[in-house]
Amino acid sequence: MSATDATGRIDLVLGSTSRYRAELLRRLTPHFRQAAQDVDESRQPGEAPPALAARLARAKAEAVAQRHPGAVVIGSDQVASLDDKILGKPGSAERARAQLTACSGRQVQFHTALCVLDTRVAPSQVHAEVDLTEVQFRELEAADIARYIKREQPLDCAGSFKSEGLGIALFERIASDDPSALIGLPMIALCRLLRRAGIDVLALDEAS
Repeated sequence: MSATDATGRIDLVLGSTSRYRAELLRRLTPHFRQAAQDVDESRQPGEAPPALAARLARAKAEAVAQRHPGAVVIGSDQVASLDDKILGKPGSAERARAQLTACSGRQVQFHTALCVLDTRVAPSQVHAEVDLTEVQFRELEAADIARYIKREQPLDCAGSFKSEGLGIALFERIASDDPSALIGLPMIALCRLLRRAGIDVLALDEAS
């Protein structure tokens, strides 16, 4: 597909199948596609959490761009860390319980990286940022954790919670420059990166 669709709009591709990221992007425009990507998310030796998030966001954008030449591709990745230890997706209730127990009364950092890869030009242009959100968890009782896991089943979420759902009940406070970042797509940063790529966010629904 070329850089624009049949109506002349920019071919915008979200390199994620997440419905939460898609819901956020729809705040700007309904005219985008979602594309799956298959990237090895293993941490490299000595790699800091924000560097890992940044590398993976770019790798995801590049993987999708290979299949969608001429598009503007959005890649994003989020890494949660506690004392520099990465909190991955738990995958099981037992691991989720262990993660939330470790987070109880503690501050967890969420590094949400964003990469806008503009393949309309050659060579492709890369625009990237990493947002930092700090979440202070309240003191959690074992019963709180058990009830939360049973109700929301956050087994595929980094840090074992969904801030866009019941997970908000686990927090004492959130410190961030971008309230959408914790959900997985920093919208303020995204608008800034799109502007750097020469894209008028307020005109995304208009044909060029």
